[in-house]
Amino acid sequence: MLDVTGVSFRQAGKMYYFDSNNVKYKLGQHVIVETARGIEYGVVVKENFYIDEKELSSELKPIVRLADSSDDYIYMENKKKAEEAIEICKEKIKQFGLDMKLIDCEYTFDNNKVIFYFTSEQRVDFRDLVKELARVFKIRIELRQIGVRDQAKMVGGIGSCGQECCCKRYMRNFSPVSIKMAKDQSLSLNPTKISGVCGRLMCCLNYEQEGYECKLKKMPNIGDVVTTKLGKGVIVETNTLLESVKVKVRLEDDTEELVKLNLDELIGFNKCSKCNSKCNTKCNNKCNNKCN
Repeated sequence: MLDVTGVSFRQAGKMYYFDSNNVKYKLGQHVIVETARGIEYGVVVKENFYIDEKELSSELKPIVRLADSSDDYIYMENKKKAEEAIEICKEKIKQFGLDMKLIDCEYTFDNNKVIFYFTSEQRVDFRDLVKELARVFKIRIELRQIGVRDQAKMVGGIGSCGQECCCKRYMRNFSPVSIKMAKDQSLSLNPTKISGVCGRLMCCLNYEQEGYECKLKKMPNIGDVVTTKLGKGVIVETNTLLESVKVKVRLEDDTEELVKLNLDELIGFNKCSKCNSKCNTKCNNKCNNKCN
């Protein structure tokens, strides 16, 4: 078992594991670490824990030491230089007439490289731009194209909920989001209502999906024929969150009435939680499909 610590290099950025070298670190401490691109300045986001070597895909890099005041100064100076570099790069992009939008810039801690992040709807030939930037800054230049979700994570913004974007605030990794989630949660499929500031489906659709999936296993489908205290009827509307349904019931006088009922008010209705098939009696997961 290896003693490792989780370190991030940006606010809500991806967490990377580093060898702790048997030193105890606390949340929020700034550390100097060795990475594939050189020495970097990061912050501890997960305190020491043990992990099996078999779970690692590559050899761990070590945490060199705790950052001191001189390291803090270098980090802040690099941020100032990055702001100046952004303005210079924007001018050069305009000069070369490239169809790209510059999003952010960062210097590596050891000042061996400056990295520019940009978005574009198409591939961009930026070889001449790289040569010009290398001539201006006289260090290694890297231009990295990112997607719109990564752009929102870097820049931030206010979501439809009125709060700062989750990806900027605390989400370290993006989870897959699908239109099926919006359908399961009975949300409007209007793109403007279920899309975030990045233009993609809102990440928060993921938050309640597991709960909805659990409830959906017990819910009947629209069009199902069920039995109620008033007689047989047809499901015309469902409310997954409340576990209730609206049933159109045909009464004895041959008239129809729309009634709202909870699932436990449906007589003899249950769903097999394994195969999601309707059962006519409470069968404890034993249905016609013989799941057991």
